[in-house]
Amino acid sequence: MRWRSILYMCFIAIIAISFLLPFSSIASAETPSKQRVYDFAEILTSAEKQQLEELAEQRSVERETDFIILTTKEKGPGRDVKKFMQDFYDEKGLGFDKRHGNAAIITIDIEDPLNREVYLAGFYKGEKYLNDKRLDLINDQIVPYLSAGQYYEAFETFIETANEYMGIAYWISPNSVLFEWWFQLAVSVGLAAIIVGIMLSNSGGKVTVNERTYRDTNTSKVLSRRDQYIRTTVTKVRKPTNNNRSGGGGGGFTSGGHSHSGSKRSF
Repeated sequence: MRWRSILYMCFIAIIAISFLLPFSSIASAETPSKQRVYDFAEILTSAEKQQLEELAEQRSVERETDFIILTTKEKGPGRDVKKFMQDFYDEKGLGFDKRHGNAAIITIDIEDPLNREVYLAGFYKGEKYLNDKRLDLINDQIVPYLSAGQYYEAFETFIETANEYMGIAYWISPNSVLFEWWFQLAVSVGLAAIIVGIMLSNSGGKVTVNERTYRDTNTSKVLSRRDQYIRTTVTKVRKPTNNNRSGGGGGGFTSGGHSHSGSKRSF
């Protein structure tokens, strides 16, 4: 009877553990390891901050680069949005792998309602894969959301797009034709055609007759040759300018000496 009791207790323990494990895993998955959303301007709801924290946690682990959201409505005297971000990075020691390490930061400044600004920055690995040009492309996508007051959508787009760009070799432009579906389809079809052509060419007998077979090289020669230059035409086209962009900014160095890429816009 004793061994039956022991088996029964083991059975109850296994059921209890199996019942509690899913809840413990869910709780740990929904609790980010550290803070990555700093909403000092209070433009996000509690639910939105929680969702962005979870998304930032997931993407940060994937790329080993912290995706940081920073907002303010009071930068302090003598500081613009770029300087505010730089000082915050230095003071907090932001970074995925260490203090002052890999990071990608979006900073929103709404202190002046008539001149709201957004500044994107990448540090270390973030700087390598999110250079000024790539950050400009991300700004192109999020500024319409910011102008419409859709801050959550802008932050979500920043994290997802930056995560996507960090998966592309840093020397390739994210909007390169190499990543267009129609180009990849054309390359696939072209390769298939080449392979089929090679197979067909090798399926028949070897051709041994060519243009020299029936030509007498002793009597055949070029009788005359003439080169005639006609004309050269040069057409100039004025390079178009994009008047919809404002800001700029580029990267720089923090007071602590940390290099970063950057892109600034008004919205």
